[in-house]
Amino acid sequence: MDIVRPSGKRKRLLRQASYISLGLLAVALGAAGVSRLKPAMPTVDRSTVFIDAVKRGPMLRQVRGQGTLVAEDERWIPAPVAGRVERVLIQPGTQVTSETVLIELTTPELQQSAQDADYQLKAAEADYKNLKVKLDSERLSQEAVVATVQAEYKQGKLQLDTDEELAKDGLLPELNLKLSRVRAEEVANRYRIEQQRLAATPKSALAQLEAQQARAAQYKALVQLRHAQVESLRVRAGTAGVLQQVSVEVGQQVTPGANLARVADPKSLKAQLKIVESQAKDVQVNQLAEIELEGVLPKGARPDLSVEGTIELERLKEVLYVGRPSTGPDQSTVALFKIEDGSQSATRVQVALGRSSVNTVEILSGLKEGDQVILSDITAWDGFNHIRLK
Repeated sequence: MDIVRPSGKRKRLLRQASYISLGLLAVALGAAGVSRLKPAMPTVDRSTVFIDAVKRGPMLRQVRGQGTLVAEDERWIPAPVAGRVERVLIQPGTQVTSETVLIELTTPELQQSAQDADYQLKAAEADYKNLKVKLDSERLSQEAVVATVQAEYKQGKLQLDTDEELAKDGLLPELNLKLSRVRAEEVANRYRIEQQRLAATPKSALAQLEAQQARAAQYKALVQLRHAQVESLRVRAGTAGVLQQVSVEVGQQVTPGANLARVADPKSLKAQLKIVESQAKDVQVNQLAEIELEGVLPKGARPDLSVEGTIELERLKEVLYVGRPSTGPDQSTVALFKIEDGSQSATRVQVALGRSSVNTVEILSGLKEGDQVILSDITAWDGFNHIRLK
């Protein structure tokens, strides 16, 4: 009986398929094994990172701030009146006295008003002189009236005396005597009234002169005010010191009270620090502050020089602390690499931070005294829990 055998070509195809299947299976098994392998630890040069040891003991809490020297005694020079800036005569940084003219303003309306006030004062003074002459003339006229009436009074009295003598001798009718008495009484009354009028003349004249004087004084005060305002267009420093700032430009219109310039006394300076908001809450009055000037302080120290200062907040006793990490605020939990004892590797650990200072921070948990940790930025190793140091 004949048996049909497969051809050699078919055998070769079967062998090739078997080999391919075995190869694919090996590749799949290799990929699965590689996926289960842990990534290799990165190697870090020890000299490129900052390492610090955890310590226990007192810790000084401080905050640091940048700032400037400012004058304790400084003065803003306001615009005395509305006007236009004609000239700026002094530049910032110049030593000035109280009489130094810094800026010149112009106000045509004010200058015209000053001239009008001058004319009004001259008119009031002329009116006063005219009134004085008029009152003197009226006084002299009244004195003349009194003298005339006095003469008439004396004549009437003599006539009455004569008529009475004649009437006694029966030489003058009774009617004539009565008429003589009436005329004498009438002249006596006139004389008394004119004397009273003359006596009242000085008081009346004084009242009128005082009223005119008051009017003249009012115009004089107005003149002084207007001229003072005109003079104030030459804006002076008002105090000795250094001109710190000029806030206006030539041609600029200013309103009364607008700040034109600032003058400070360089002999009395204080440091003004700016503390970040997150740390400012811990700063209180009467805390100690340490100020360090940038560069050599010149003999004539002036405001606006930059300064750096630290303010002492408190002294903590027997706390666990370490150098401040590059990342992570106080009162937070951060990841740090702790160097394993006796090895060249570091392991990521979670550390709870407490109160912080300029260069140190309190450790609440996660580390113990003597532990060494890397404080440098570790974001480059976020995907690793272990690193190797060399």
